[in-house]
Amino acid sequence: MPEISPLTRALRAGIDVDTQHGAVVAPIYLSSTFTFERLGEPREYDYTRTSNPTRDDAAEAVALLEGGAGATIVATGMAATTTALFALVEPGATIVVSKDCYGGTWRLFDRFGRNGQFRVVWAELSDTDAATELIRSEQPALVWIETPSNPLLRITDHRAIADAAHEAGAVVVTDNTFLTPLGQRPFELGADVVVHSATKYLNGHSDVVAGVVVAKTPETHAQVRFWANTLGTGGAPFDAYLVTRGIRTLDVRWQRHQENARVVAELLRDHPAVARVNYPGFEDHPGHALAAQQQLGFGAMLSFDLVGGRDAAARFAQGLELFGLAVSLGGTESLACHPATMTHASLTQEARDLAGIGDGLIRLSIGIEPVEDLVADLRAGLERAPGALWGRVSARPRAWRRSARAR
Repeated sequence: MPEISPLTRALRAGIDVDTQHGAVVAPIYLSSTFTFERLGEPREYDYTRTSNPTRDDAAEAVALLEGGAGATIVATGMAATTTALFALVEPGATIVVSKDCYGGTWRLFDRFGRNGQFRVVWAELSDTDAATELIRSEQPALVWIETPSNPLLRITDHRAIADAAHEAGAVVVTDNTFLTPLGQRPFELGADVVVHSATKYLNGHSDVVAGVVVAKTPETHAQVRFWANTLGTGGAPFDAYLVTRGIRTLDVRWQRHQENARVVAELLRDHPAVARVNYPGFEDHPGHALAAQQQLGFGAMLSFDLVGGRDAAARFAQGLELFGLAVSLGGTESLACHPATMTHASLTQEARDLAGIGDGLIRLSIGIEPVEDLVADLRAGLERAPGALWGRVSARPRAWRRSARAR
């Protein structure tokens, strides 16, 4: 039999390994503690904060998918970020972070920076020349890459930024939540560590909160495991079980997510209530060529600016039936988010302006429902959005609409 692919091995993590009863799906080990063989001789597992067989199944699956030396399952995506920081850099170190990163990441780095834990330098990593020069001048200990960015879908030249970071002696961490290991391979693009909010696509059903840190080398993996145990950030066994269960359907879900996203993006691009669509799958997206080169697809996240700002956003959201107004992403269900008041509300107004997150911005997580139903729901929302402005918007020449989308 030919060698089994990493994807097949990942999808079968915890399958047909029960030697006691022959259970096809491995049992969940909820025990907090495990007996020692005898005094001074612990078994493979002794305490669940340190390690747990159910958690190890999930970790094995993610490590196989990402192509890393090992993975550590932790309680949340933010726990993954925190654990990675403590494992990789010393207090007072300089860290370069994308200025338009996820709001929770921004809040953590901002607070660490203001507290003096680290020196944080905000950068526009999608501007390769400027970012490379900044990294050379700052000589950071760590560079944090998020591509595509959340929520503006900006694309960073991962290989170029990673090369510049390594030349400066920095460790490269990539948040691969938006694309999953099936949509982007950060280790092949120069990453040293990959983090995920496993709450999102890896689990895929919006019924668990979890995170994961994947290390490229055994040495880094050992550091991450040490800090997860020391900080107590390890994930619960049942949550890890749900992540493993979700991973088993990731491949088929991911294909449907992306197919639906393309159709939704086309609807938004052609609607006069929309000023701009942020979707790397469009050829006129500034990062399209780069995304096509370094990604394995264009993902299922997109965002768009409504003509009319926050009032239009409120009218759009009110009455949506299939798109739940909620934070998070990556579930089988479709969600709509208003970043300025939801995921990125922790940013200061100045930081939101700097990142380009306006009051009319809506972020969509495209689910796997029949796409014609999603289109109908969104079309109804777009018809509501302009309100009193509709007549003026509709009356504008089509060339104006194209130029507005190009901004």
